[in-house]
Amino acid sequence: MNFIKIGSIKLKNPVMVASGTFGYGIECKDLVDLDKLGAIITKTITLKPRLGNPQPRTFELPYGIINTIGLQNVGVEKFLSEKLPELKGITKTPVIVSIAGEKLSEYAEVANILDKEKISGIEMNISCPNVKGSIISKCKTDTYNVVKLVRKKTKHTLIVKLSPDVTDILEIAKSAESAGADAVSLINTVPALFHKNGNIVLGGLSGSCIKHIALRKIYEVAKFLKIPVIGIGGIMNVEDALEFFKAGAIAVQVGTGNFIDPQIPIKIIKGLNTSV
Repeated sequence: MNFIKIGSIKLKNPVMVASGTFGYGIECKDLVDLDKLGAIITKTITLKPRLGNPQPRTFELPYGIINTIGLQNVGVEKFLSEKLPELKGITKTPVIVSIAGEKLSEYAEVANILDKEKISGIEMNISCPNVKGSIISKCKTDTYNVVKLVRKKTKHTLIVKLSPDVTDILEIAKSAESAGADAVSLINTVPALFHKNGNIVLGGLSGSCIKHIALRKIYEVAKFLKIPVIGIGGIMNVEDALEFFKAGAIAVQVGTGNFIDPQIPIKIIKGLNTSV
């Protein structure tokens, strides 16, 4: 396989692990050869630590997973003092840090802090359905404003992660591109509902059941933008990955598949090497 270029990031292969499904990367060091991955996208980091939503918050279904984690994380300070140094110490694979904020200004503040660090890029999670408040990526103006703010604060490659739950994903994607994004990644989980012991749980649906939704969005966006598009959503094997490439994705992220078999990204990489 040829190297893949996304902004200033040079990937040895087009297979990444998606944010929120691979911890901070260090948790999987004994399960996966990290050096074989195209890139590692960390759990989403916020300015201050977050406890996330109350348990239980992951519900397995026959066709996927509904999660309502709520962006639990240690906060940017502890991430930089503990998690990132350990990860950088055990792999040379590009590390892309996923970030989020309760306000637009928090995205910029976290990006500014990360700008001084030796990371490969930032993925802006503006599309998580598991937190209180409105989802930024549902509004083209908010999307443009937050990406523009972050773009001013960092020289790192900037990827913007989008939601499928919008009226017109093309205008949202174009807003991200116009504001300075180097790439967009899509799709994030699909807003869904689950009944648990008589209670209603609202969360995000992921897994094989959302693959064809993701493929449709990728196909539409990839034809519309000049910047690269990264595909996410139900990728479980090399055949799935190839479908995303045919739809227009330059690279893919494996998410829910990591919970089923942490070796899935490696198997896809091997399969791509064979199919070339």
